[in-house]
Amino acid sequence: MCLGCGVIRERSKDDLESCVGFLRDVHELAGYPLNWPADARAWLTPPGLLGAWVITTEDGRVAGHVALTAGSDGSALVERLFVDPKATGGGLGRQLLDHAVLMGSELGRRVCLEVADNCHAAIGLYRRAGWREIGRTPIDWGADQASAVLHFEPSS
Repeated sequence: MCLGCGVIRERSKDDLESCVGFLRDVHELAGYPLNWPADARAWLTPPGLLGAWVITTEDGRVAGHVALTAGSDGSALVERLFVDPKATGGGLGRQLLDHAVLMGSELGRRVCLEVADNCHAAIGLYRRAGWREIGRTPIDWGADQASAVLHFEPSS
């Protein structure tokens, strides 16, 4: 259910400051990203970027972000998905996730994602959206916050 459906559009350079601002809030409240990047603006544009989008609220404010990158196996990885904590719970994250899947499908790529096991809200979103966990990889860079990366793909 989308309570306050937003408008998804391609991310512009002008959106980066807003995204970095609420990414800091997401990091402090939810532990994502697990380790704060040295250059958060650059982190939002990962290598192999296929596309990046933002979602805006009814008043035009940027409230969420998602990126899609090329996997080494020809897949499309959903990355950098987050929503401003002031706008969570209304379905914006789900809209962004669905948009990334659609964009990956239009590119003819299998879509998947990875998430640290400390990102409980994100994991819940993926499961509610019908994604299934297909594996786990132990990590040693999560300190006492995370012990594994979970691998997900949409259910058929």
